Amino acid sequence: MSGQQPLPRAAAWRGVGTCFVSSVPMLALGELGWPRENVGRSLRFANGTSARVLRETTGPAPAAAPCFLAVCFRLRLVRGRGHAWFEAESILNTPLFVGFPGFTSKLWLAHDERGFYRGLYEWDGAERADRYARSLWRVLELGCEPSSIDFRVVPGVRRDAAIAQPSLLDREPAGEPQPWWRVLAGE
Repeated sequence: MSGQQPLPRAAAWRGVGTCFVSSVPMLALGELGWPRENVGRSLRFANGTSARVLRETTGPAPAAAPCFLAVCFRLRLVRGRGHAWFEAESILNTPLFVGFPGFTSKLWLAHDERGFYRGLYEWDGAERADRYARSLWRVLELGCEPSSIDFRVVPGVRRDAAIAQPSLLDREPAGEPQPWWRVLAGE
């Protein structure tokens, strides 16, 4: 789907391990939020697909250098009713991202009409977002179609602003005629 590349396995898994260790105290101390305002909201994308928000997770600090991060993947073996199971159990994946440096918030999206899942994040710092996404790739490749894993980092744009004003994403080079990551509208 894109020219994005994962981190080398050793570096990625070190990052995931460090993240997991950092996330335990955050979870234990109640530093994460689970807002409900966006849950159930449907988002449309430039590639003609749409997906609803399953849940939202927020971190303890706002972004000083905000960036929009979009991640997508399609699971290898999950079809039909398996999606409901995956969506319910995916909350268990929280320790795999909240402890990465720069995490601010995530909208978890259900699978779209083509079976792709998306995560729409706000991250503090584009380099941190890129490192997280390239590490996450190594986790995703365990159960996803390898060619389906993709991500986009858009510096200087807050996630909620990208949804409310999709034209903020127009400044990014559009290498795809209908990019999967470009939000068109939220309902």
